Amino acid sequence: MTIKEALQELIEAYKLKPKLHQTNIRSTWAELMGPAITKYTSDVKMVGKTLHITIDSAALRQELSYSREKIKNLLNESLGEEYIQEVVVR
Repeated sequence: MTIKEALQELIEAYKLKPKLHQTNIRSTWAELMGPAITKYTSDVKMVGKTLHITIDSAALRQELSYSREKIKNLLNESLGEEYIQEVVVR
């Protein structure tokens, strides 16, 4: 058994996957969206399989709401699995 396999089993056994994904999503959000969007983002959190993004700018919120599917696909790709089922921008 490799170290990677052992870590995967440990993550599964202790049900750490949601917290690990939450951390990865927050760090990836800043990388993927860049400083301009990150500046207006006040919260990025997972509730179940739904990603909730809180944006302070009404215009940016509207623009991102049109790109929810693209955001979901980008973040799922960075996670390496289809984890996020839906994106809510508020």
